Amino acid sequence: MPKRSRKPADLNKLAASIVDDATTDEAEDQDEGKDPAAVELGRRGGLKGGKARAKGMTAKQRSAAARKAAQARWKK
Repeated sequence: MPKRSRKPADLNKLAASIVDDATTDEAEDQDEGKDPAAVELGRRGGLKGGKARAKGMTAKQRSAAARKAAQARWKK
């Protein structure tokens, strides 16, 4: 995040500069240096993970996992 040398006198300008700093797109820098093929493999694995896990479980195990997840959601 770039540092400002001086605060703007107007609060609206200060707010605008804060929003500009917060919304600067730095996501492109995160993928820099990574192997694109490895990134794609990771994404594909993440998309099929839950379905593959459920496929290997019995109905009783799926029910228990769903119950535990619902309790965790309602606890909040």
